[in-house]
Amino acid sequence: MNKHIEKLYNSAKKPSRLVIGLMSGTSLDGLDVALCKIAGQGSDTKVELLEFTTVDYTQNYKSKIKSVFAKRQVDLQQVTLLHPWVGVLHGQMVNQCLANWGVQAAEIDAIASHGQTIYHCPLRQHGLTEFGNATLQIGDADHLAVTTGITTLGDFRQKHIAAGGEGAPLAVYGDYLFFTSKQENRILLNMGGIANLTYLPKTADSSAVFSSDTGPGNTIMDAFVQQHFAPLQYDKDSAIARQGTVNSGLLSALLEHDFFALNFPKTTGPEVFNLDYLAAAQQRSCTHDLALEDVLATLNVFSATTIANALNNAAAELGEFSVYASGGGIHNPLLMEHILNLCPRVSEVRDTSELGIHPDAKEAVLFAILANECLVGGQQAFGNIEQGIPNVTMGKISFAD
Repeated sequence: MNKHIEKLYNSAKKPSRLVIGLMSGTSLDGLDVALCKIAGQGSDTKVELLEFTTVDYTQNYKSKIKSVFAKRQVDLQQVTLLHPWVGVLHGQMVNQCLANWGVQAAEIDAIASHGQTIYHCPLRQHGLTEFGNATLQIGDADHLAVTTGITTLGDFRQKHIAAGGEGAPLAVYGDYLFFTSKQENRILLNMGGIANLTYLPKTADSSAVFSSDTGPGNTIMDAFVQQHFAPLQYDKDSAIARQGTVNSGLLSALLEHDFFALNFPKTTGPEVFNLDYLAAAQQRSCTHDLALEDVLATLNVFSATTIANALNNAAAELGEFSVYASGGGIHNPLLMEHILNLCPRVSEVRDTSELGIHPDAKEAVLFAILANECLVGGQQAFGNIEQGIPNVTMGKISFAD
């Protein structure tokens, strides 16, 4: 037996495993690194978050990724070079985290790496009937494994697509395994660059679970701030947006996209909702001369409205539920205020720390859970392809040598 396969076999028999979850989102702010102690599998999964940090990306990293990010036409050589480069860099970041935490690489059973999405392209977006759903993440897992000396699972989204899904959102799998409650119906709302939600019924019926993107979270707001208020990377404490006035004409134009009329489940990305989308909406609404603060205030309400519409639609169909939020959007107080004001049946939005997981760490933790399922799970059927959730095991395994 190959020594690495034997090690994985022995790891699967242990009462618990140490798995590092990595998440690098479309906001490009940094690499989320979560050290998780995971016991069990399936609905018996137990997770303890031992350490968590976000390693900030340098301006050099951001500029390199932005040169190929969410663009139909890019330099193919640059993409080819960045794929291993990101893998090595993420591996070096993991090594530094382990050193800071006083943990040896030999203690870690596996790394779960999301990689860096550079293009998300479901069929409903590209419209080319010859092809199906597609998505592309860079940050080669082989390079990450060799750099750290730790078996690495990566490229999770391809199996989802191969089995009939759109490659997103993947959070639904970990959400169901870890956050389902028999006491209340729950919606897990994640507001990263793109916002998504997962509905978890208290019946724990996996066929009734659904997950979907809702539209933009922080992506256009952050890009607008970076373009017009550099060196700021985002609107800290909503300070800029609070100085502006919402423009109803621009807001109406922003809400005109066909995506918002589609039924759940659906996925999207910054390939659609970006500064070009904003410019087109300004042209249609004749709002080119708006003050920058007014534009940002309107973008804030735009994201809030699309999120609130999704929550209100869910409330109409599902009845009572509690909302638990995660992602960078929870740090935008004006966004959170707007969501509550626009959702009369939602009295409170709590964050996932009340459920035992730091809201900034949630996505990284969920990929660690996916890796654990790949290594020791697979016995529990889960998924409903009609809801866009294929019943599959995800993650390609890369050995360290």
